[in-house]
Parts: sequence; C-alpha cells; structure tokens
Amino acid sequence: MVTEKRGEYLLRLSLTIDPAEIGVFYPFLMQGFQVVVRVGCSIRELLCDQFGIDNEYVLGRITTVFQNGKAIDDLDAAIVRDGTRLTLSAAMPGLVGATMRRGGFYAAMRGSITHKETGESGLSGGGTITMKLFNLLLPELGPDFLKVGIGVAAADLADFFAKRPSTFWRGCRQLLLDGKPVEPERLMGGEAFFGEGTVWLSVTCWKEDKEPARN
Repeated sequence: MVTEKRGEYLLRLSLTIDPAEIGVFYPFLMQGFQVVVRVGCSIRELLCDQFGIDNEYVLGRITTVFQNGKAIDDLDAAIVRDGTRLTLSAAMPGLVGATMRRGGFYAAMRGSITHKETGESGLSGGGTITMKLFNLLLPELGPDFLKVGIGVAAADLADFFAKRPSTFWRGCRQLLLDGKPVEPERLMGGEAFFGEGTVWLSVTCWKEDKEPARN
C-alpha cells in the first residue's frame, strides 16, 4: 500500500484502536474517500506503483473497476485525472457481476456504460481523486488505506463519532488531533471539526500485547 501521506489538509486526526473495531470505518471506504495522488498515469500504475498493490492481486482480485461511473476493461489505457472517481470491487455475483467484470465474456452487453478513453493523456502532477471499495476488498485493502490516511468530510466524521458506543472509546489507545492528544468528548460532540470541510483521517490498530516469556 501507499507508504506515505500525501496532500495538505487543514486538520489531521489519528486514531489507534482495538483491531476488532476496524470494520466500523469501512462505510467511509464504501461511500467514497479522498486521496491525493500523482495524476496523468494509468489506473494500473496508480494501483501498483503509487498504492503498492501487487500486480497479480490487481489483475486477479480486482475484477470490477469503474472510472467516473463507466466500466473499465483496460487498466493500462484508462488515465487517472484530477477529480477522477474510481470504484474498485472483487467479483460480484450473478449476471450483473459477470457483465461488469473487467474484460469478461458479457462485457459487450454494457454498451454506453463502458469507459472509452479520449486519447488525451491528461496533465501530470498532484491531484485529488475519490475512491470507493466494495465487498472482499474492504477487509483486504481497507486497513492499509486507513493506516496511511484518507480524506473524509468533517460533517460525516462528527456524525460517526457521535454514534460510537463506550466500548469503542475504551478500545482507543491514542487519539491525536494535529499531533496533540484530544479528548473523546470533543470528537463525539463534533466541536473538534467545527468549520472544517475535509479531515485527513488515519486509523491504526494496536497489536495484541505479547504474553511474558516463561522460564
């Protein structure tokens, strides 16, 4: 996965949580999150070179890809541009899944919803894209994206923290806002995000404490 944070956000929130709670953050990955990347590259270059996802995983596991609502068949031909909306999914069941599958037998049935590249390479450099992950990709790729960090709407974060039960907060080992400790109450009440548009959120799971060595 990506090995460094990219982009400048006005507010950065870092959490170290109980591994059992990581799944509560997956809705952010499904509804769409921002990442700052180098644009002007192909989707395969984005996934493999920038995100560090293994090429065999990309070709074998990520079977359905949408760019700006259009199904992608050729990951090397589709160019990532600033503002691109990218959706990734593992194989989906049924005829719909078979039709949307990249390069599948039924791909010809898609018609107008198949992406066709314009031939323009697009400007290279830094840019912001919106990504979505679905089904099996959530537990497989989600924790790494969350660890590096994602851009989330401040209003969505405030609503999320307001609904977290006490068990969630007891499992938090560290809460940092712009590098400084922050009380759960400020997150639960939403006051920590007042006036912000997008927050850079990073979530790390603490590791289980090892049992002491026995003589």
